[in-house]
Amino acid sequence: MDRRRFLHSAAAGALGAVTLPLALRPASAVAADATPRVSTLAPGLHLLEGLGGNVTVFDSIDGVLLVDGGSPEHSPAVLKAVRELTGKPQVHTLFNTHWHWDQTGSNAALGAAGARIIAHENTRLWLGTDVDSKWEDRKYGRLPVKARPSKTFYTTGALEFGGESIEYGYMFQAHTDGDIYVHFRKANVLVAGDVLSVGRYPVIDYITGGWIGGMATATQQLAARCDDKTQVIPGTGPVQSRADLVAEQAMLAEVRTRLSKLLAQGMSVQEMIDAAPTRDFDAKWGDSKLFITNTWQGLIRRTGELGVSIV
Repeated sequence: MDRRRFLHSAAAGALGAVTLPLALRPASAVAADATPRVSTLAPGLHLLEGLGGNVTVFDSIDGVLLVDGGSPEHSPAVLKAVRELTGKPQVHTLFNTHWHWDQTGSNAALGAAGARIIAHENTRLWLGTDVDSKWEDRKYGRLPVKARPSKTFYTTGALEFGGESIEYGYMFQAHTDGDIYVHFRKANVLVAGDVLSVGRYPVIDYITGGWIGGMATATQQLAARCDDKTQVIPGTGPVQSRADLVAEQAMLAEVRTRLSKLLAQGMSVQEMIDAAPTRDFDAKWGDSKLFITNTWQGLIRRTGELGVSIV
């Protein structure tokens, strides 16, 4: 079953199974009854892990609100877990932190059921077109109209929902060109999406507008919204803290400087990889090959902005 057929089936309520992980995500067992790891962040606010990307669940008197919906193959398990956790049969609102498929996998089912889907306008545009993701050697088909965001914004927004003050905002060109944060102010929980990476170098999706300079700025922007008690939710992985955002921002800023200097020397991608400019960060962040490759692609598109003259 191809992706588009799967999504149409999901919109009709069918329980399908298809493996569509992003390149760096380990392929998980495809099962409608997969069991997520559930943790409570605050009263009525929970985190589901293990069903693609992280899913943040807010259960309130105004209904159920989700931030991201996991991957398509795990959407039935996501929605089952949400029903069991909240006791409510429907989801009122879904935020997409960006367009990638392990965040938007429940859009088809929830959009068809009438849920409001909120995202940046660029995310809506990417979900409405076919994307040739060259760095993954994979093509993604557009979503059905009802599975695309029904409410979009350009800069920031706020929502009073279920007694919680929810603020959300655009992070410009970072992991993609449509990344947003969702901040539960009273609970002091900040959903950062894939701008914050855990246990590996961040993925920079240059095909859809991501680049390392924007990532460094975005992590700085997120850290400014936090205090030492803020629970920060990454796109995948366990709850993080402000200190984790600060550490990633420092790494990104330093690597951007190093790679910009190598680019100015006219280095190719392979020459940069061979130069091992990230060696002192690799123990924490892992294999840097894809990170350097995608960063190079983003930098080469911004030589004028960087003030780099390639020799």
